[in-house]
Amino acid sequence: MAILGIVTFILVMQFLWLYIDELVGKGLEFKVILEFLMWGSCQTLPMAIPLATLLSSMMTLGDMGEKFELTAMKASGISLARVLVPMTVVSVFICIGAFYVGDRLVPYSINQIYTMRDDIGRTKSEIKIPTGTFYDGIEGYILRIEQRDKKTGMMYNIQVYDHTVDKGNTRLTVADSGIIKMSKSKDYLTFQLYDGINYQETNTRKYKDTTLALNRIQFQSQELVIPLENYAFHHSDSARYGEQVKSMNLKSLYHGQDSLEDLVHKGTLKHVKDFSKQSYINYRDQLDTTWREKATARLDPPSDERWKTPQDKKRGLENAASSARQYESVARGQSMESYDYTHLIYRTNVEIWKKYAQALACLLLFFIGAPVGALLKKGGLGAPAVISMLFFVLYWVIDITGERLANNGATTAFIGKFISAFVLAPIGAFLTVKAVKDASLFNLDGGKIWFRKIKSKFFRMFRKTRIVYMGTPEFSVGPLDALLKAGHHVVGVVTVPDKPSGRGLKMNESAVKKYAVAHELPLLQPEKLKDEAFLKDLAAWKADLFVVVGFRMLPEVVWSMPKYGTFNLHAALLPQYRGAAPINWAVINGENITGVTTFMIDQKIDTGGIILRAECHIDPADTAGDVHDKLMELGSQLVLETVEGIVQKNVELRVQRSFIQGSELLKPAPKLTRELQHIDWDDTTRHIYNLIRGLSPFPCAFTELVSGEETLQLKVFFGEMRTDLHAAPGTVLSDGKTYFAIATQDGAIAITDLQLAGKKRMDVKSFLLGFRNPTSYTTTPGTSKSEIAKAAPKEDE
Repeated sequence: MAILGIVTFILVMQFLWLYIDELVGKGLEFKVILEFLMWGSCQTLPMAIPLATLLSSMMTLGDMGEKFELTAMKASGISLARVLVPMTVVSVFICIGAFYVGDRLVPYSINQIYTMRDDIGRTKSEIKIPTGTFYDGIEGYILRIEQRDKKTGMMYNIQVYDHTVDKGNTRLTVADSGIIKMSKSKDYLTFQLYDGINYQETNTRKYKDTTLALNRIQFQSQELVIPLENYAFHHSDSARYGEQVKSMNLKSLYHGQDSLEDLVHKGTLKHVKDFSKQSYINYRDQLDTTWREKATARLDPPSDERWKTPQDKKRGLENAASSARQYESVARGQSMESYDYTHLIYRTNVEIWKKYAQALACLLLFFIGAPVGALLKKGGLGAPAVISMLFFVLYWVIDITGERLANNGATTAFIGKFISAFVLAPIGAFLTVKAVKDASLFNLDGGKIWFRKIKSKFFRMFRKTRIVYMGTPEFSVGPLDALLKAGHHVVGVVTVPDKPSGRGLKMNESAVKKYAVAHELPLLQPEKLKDEAFLKDLAAWKADLFVVVGFRMLPEVVWSMPKYGTFNLHAALLPQYRGAAPINWAVINGENITGVTTFMIDQKIDTGGIILRAECHIDPADTAGDVHDKLMELGSQLVLETVEGIVQKNVELRVQRSFIQGSELLKPAPKLTRELQHIDWDDTTRHIYNLIRGLSPFPCAFTELVSGEETLQLKVFFGEMRTDLHAAPGTVLSDGKTYFAIATQDGAIAITDLQLAGKKRMDVKSFLLGFRNPTSYTTTPGTSKSEIAKAAPKEDE
């Protein structure tokens, strides 16, 4: 009942919107409007009951499936068919109720609502006298006011023209002010006028007396009573539309059908008799199959030998053509005369079958809603409501189409009203069988993906997607290699220019350049991305798609160039860790989960619409280097999937904010600074441990060891947390052989992998063999978290 109430309310609002213009401005009482809406709601029941049956059955079975009640029943040996039996019985009773509603209540409500519309239409609009213009809304009077006090209702500078005697402007009342009141029964209007003058001309002429008399009466207060008609709503005692087809029940319809068929039959006999008596043709007896005597005249037209002159032949043909036109005119008139009766028979037959079809629709929609709910296993008003509307719209469109065809005589009334049942019955049977057998419906998503893959491979046979790859570090090599191995057409590679590095300032090539050269890929290394020569060379590749992994920020003139756009692979689960060092910061912050994201590039950094994401687990001992290798492999696969999705047009961009849960704050990933690398031993053991992991193997955390005037820089690649060692933060703790630790705020970090400045990287035992008296050293203070936070860029939301 709740679902029926909701559906009826929605349909009543649509009904109200349809007739709102007829109700506004009439001053109708609230109970009159409620009565109008009540009959309107009754009129919507033939549509509301089937829709409510569909929706409620889908929600009921969906809720049972979502709460695993159906699973429990099946486990106990109760099949879905047995579950549906009592619901089917209820649906049958609903069908019977819907039939009686359509046969009794709906016709009566249509009769009442048409009568009320007629009564409301005769009710005049409320009197609202505007200022500054002449108002003729009151019969027999014309009024004009210049001002009105909205609080008191007092009107000023009033003119009242009395035209009740229909002799022109012979009666005029002018007043300084006044107030108007209407009687409760709205049958008269009281106009209380103050400080005015009445002007009245006799305007009557007699024999030998052509003078006109003018009466001028001044008053301080005068009450003018104006009678009114049809300003109050009068409800008719009886309905007047009972003979309309839509306002008849089955008994009346069958009776009207018999009467109409009898009239049509009698009319047809009359038309045949009148037609046969026409004297426009001479051989009409040959057309009558009941003629018993043999016709003496031939039906064949006379030969040319019978015409004495060409003029006789012309005259004879013109007479024949005139007779044919006259017969056509008679037949056309008879057809128009019988059209009204024939059309009324079509409508009557449609209304008869409509009452049965609407009741049957409840049962058919139940056998669609119940199995769909059992298969979806979703309750509530979400997915069931959407799917219910789709099925109901299908039913409604087919039903309306069939009804219109039947009303026009294009098909029989039975077929016109039951064509929706012919369509819904196989669908309901198919869904019920699927639900009873617990079989899945069509995998539409899988079918779409398969079709797009076939389509992509077919077009790739003639023209492969031209891809330009942009990247620099080692992380960018994996996705490029994956694209080539998957058979994609990489037409060129863009990377940074060679730069001198090291003590000898030897020119250093990026990892992507080395790979591109080894695989003989066209290469561009622009100094500036807005350089005209670079843009010209880039456009010459005629790329369809740009793929960016670990490259510089692109200007719009570059990323907007290809027709499929430009997407970037980011080594984090956006929108978290936007910036230059997402892998390092995920480990530094002690995350357990990170991942990779592909997104479309826009004007800002790492803010474009997300295409795909893939998660990766961070183990407690993983360094940034370990996570880097994991993400490079994962990112390579994600780039392949993204390219395939874009080419197949099977991607859906999602706004990054949609991945933020509740009050979750965004965590940035700014560039790594030397201040961050310098370990602050006054921090907790966990934080320092994560910092070391997050900066290993590059750029690497470090500390400074001081003994007297000697200061040594020590890079820390890895360590272990020790809770059994305690000292002042920054104190060096060691036995000189097996461990080398530095105290923290709540413990110590035992360094296991390290490198002194100017030395090679080694483990702690090898280090202690050549490092005497380690406890004689102390550490310099590092950069505190507060100082690092001040220097860090603001979070980009």
